Amino acid sequence: MNIVSLNKWIPNLKDPLVIAGPCSAENEEQIINTAKELATQPAVRVFRAGIWKPRTRPNNFEGVGEVGLPWLQRVKRETGLLTAVEVANTSHVELALKYDVDILWLGARTSANPFSVQEIANSLRGVGVPVMVKNPVNADLALWIGALERINNAGINKLAAIHRGFSTYEKSRHRNPPMWNIPIELKRLFPNLPVICDPSHITGNKDLIPGICQKAMDVDMDGLMVESHLDPTVAMSDASQQITPTELGTILDNLACRTQYSTDRNFESELEQLRGQIDRIDNEIIESLQHRMSIVEKIGMAKVTSNITALQVGRMDELMKLRMAKGESIGLRPEYIKEIYNSIHGESVQVQTELMKEHKK
Repeated sequence: MNIVSLNKWIPNLKDPLVIAGPCSAENEEQIINTAKELATQPAVRVFRAGIWKPRTRPNNFEGVGEVGLPWLQRVKRETGLLTAVEVANTSHVELALKYDVDILWLGARTSANPFSVQEIANSLRGVGVPVMVKNPVNADLALWIGALERINNAGINKLAAIHRGFSTYEKSRHRNPPMWNIPIELKRLFPNLPVICDPSHITGNKDLIPGICQKAMDVDMDGLMVESHLDPTVAMSDASQQITPTELGTILDNLACRTQYSTDRNFESELEQLRGQIDRIDNEIIESLQHRMSIVEKIGMAKVTSNITALQVGRMDELMKLRMAKGESIGLRPEYIKEIYNSIHGESVQVQTELMKEHKK
């Protein structure tokens, strides 16, 4: 993808980029007063506000619509902050551009629908407005990349991704578990693509926001999008995940921002030695996995001979409990072990299933 760096479209940018503002624009007074408070934080460069709110069910507050866009124009005049809104269709795009919104973003529901993304992309051809794309609701990296590519193919090179977590049916302390491996892989595949973290939607809980902000910096994300309201207790949407501008300032003041490289030669030498150890261990892991798979194939052949199914749920559940307990006993998170063995077991079943197909031929 052809992408322009953040500092080319955010003047005088200092890391990290901070985008802040209320979940929803509720009235002009709320917008202006919140923006003025946020503008006192030097790190905050962009004011966000939900003008149109896609809600799961009807008859809930769905945003003030076009009437709120002049409020954002006033924010720009009186604070100097750039403005950003979510757009979900071509009408939203046209209105946002009409009222000089600086940055558009596609929400998680929109980015999950290639038809919607393409329609928006078509409406952006010939327009130089920056666009940010939130990850789809479901944990699908290819779908996220596809949405980014559609926007980029429309000529938008001021492009960024927003990591807002992923929906899951499993119980979690987070509203949308971050699944950090997915945005990290996105950064690996597209190192020039800015990735901004949205801790508000990841946590759904204001008390967890500081930890996610720090984690985002620790994995080298380029910025934060945080929902901030003058009085979250009376917010018309997502009250539990919004913080005050003062609380945001405290989080930013305590944020430890790290760099990828060091000029300390002793540190670099030590790091290189430790990475060498990691490389040797990784090679051993891969060789062990290959050896394990050869045994899995022998088990598969034995099952073919005895006419037994490839998937044996009871055995898999028993193994999972044992492996998770073993991992926990030596200081590894059970969730970490579970994720690894889910992948291993899935591949094992796939291999044995293929053996059974070949036997039928």
